[in-house]
Amino acid sequence: MDLSIPSLGPGRFASPLRFGGATETRFRTDEDRIYYRSHTKDADNGGVILSFEQAGPRETIFFEPGRTTVGIVTCGGLCPGLNDIIRGIVNQCAQQYGITKVYGFRYGFEGLVQRYGHVPLILRPESVAEAHNFGGTMLGSSRGPQNPADMVDTLEEMGVDILFVIGGDGTLRGAAQIVQEIARRGLRKAVVGIPKTIDNDIMYLDKSFGFETAFAEAVRAVKCAFTEAKGAVHGVGLVKLMGRDSGFITCFAALAGNNVDYVLIPEVPFALDGPRGLLESLRQRLLKRGSAVIVVAEGAGQELMAGAEGTDASGNKRYGDIGLFLKDRIGAFCKERKMAVNLKYIDPSYIVRSVPANAHDNVYCSRLAQAAVHAAVAGKTGMLVGRWLGSYVNLPMELVIKGRRKVDPSRELWHSVLESTGQPANML
Repeated sequence: MDLSIPSLGPGRFASPLRFGGATETRFRTDEDRIYYRSHTKDADNGGVILSFEQAGPRETIFFEPGRTTVGIVTCGGLCPGLNDIIRGIVNQCAQQYGITKVYGFRYGFEGLVQRYGHVPLILRPESVAEAHNFGGTMLGSSRGPQNPADMVDTLEEMGVDILFVIGGDGTLRGAAQIVQEIARRGLRKAVVGIPKTIDNDIMYLDKSFGFETAFAEAVRAVKCAFTEAKGAVHGVGLVKLMGRDSGFITCFAALAGNNVDYVLIPEVPFALDGPRGLLESLRQRLLKRGSAVIVVAEGAGQELMAGAEGTDASGNKRYGDIGLFLKDRIGAFCKERKMAVNLKYIDPSYIVRSVPANAHDNVYCSRLAQAAVHAAVAGKTGMLVGRWLGSYVNLPMELVIKGRRKVDPSRELWHSVLESTGQPANML
């Protein structure tokens, strides 16, 4: 793995942080590193010990603050904490570095293409002062790629030196294309990503921002499902949560609620029929306990049904609705066996992603924003910021977009889920 961070060049100006505040700033250098592995088997990659560049302020910076223009764009689906990130970037630029010209591009990458006619917002500390109290994004968002050449044209025309891109896997791939186009033209512009996904599926991160808020909100839905299930004869509470390819939010919501009987995620296949299948296991559990709660990730069990055709605006394959599919199959199965069942189906997806960030995510977003600004003004580009093993690090964008983080069925998280639910380890 190449873990080096691209740079526009060495620092040319003394950082304003050298002269402000009563507390001495602890500057970082590119030689300050965080180990990739925390356990004793940390010699890999041909015997080389891998490490990430530690995030933080540099003593000299590449951009002259008074002459620097910044742009911010949010893309993809909504997620708790987007406004916190925007607010954090604007405040860090203005209050720590004296950068006062900050544009907010509206409605995702569309805002960087002039033919759409989305007029950028001028962002100042006073205009974002209350942004963190609201869900969603004050800049708006959109899905789907745009022509990198058109987007760089806009950056050039508006004199934007630094672009902060806030989004998930597809957004970061788009940001990487912007970096390539900037390099092709020989321009000196920095592009820094802040990874966003409530699915928590970004590679090489402890967690993505908004995840804790999202699964805390999901826990409320799971508790409602439990209440509904317990209040009926052979009651079943079925909850569908977000998670196209990774089941983290489903696993954490089940563990936090501690009242779930089955967790179904994309990483662990299951059968519906047969003596080991979900339906027969559910029937036995209802006979034994009288009720059951099932939590399923949206990407689970896609092989069991005819998936929707085509792709969405982000280029992702359209998935069938596993929640409604299970609802119908459970009902038909029990009816066939003349077993009364009271099933309540809950899909809180848009509620989960639209709420404001909680206090813990507030702090996380603020620190990610600070780290992103420190990196950008130092001339780092083609990278994103994140937290790894409890420390904030700079990660190469090209490395992160090569895959998605998934729940490993052989590791502790899934084993904890199995212990909590008591569900069969193998339902095939």
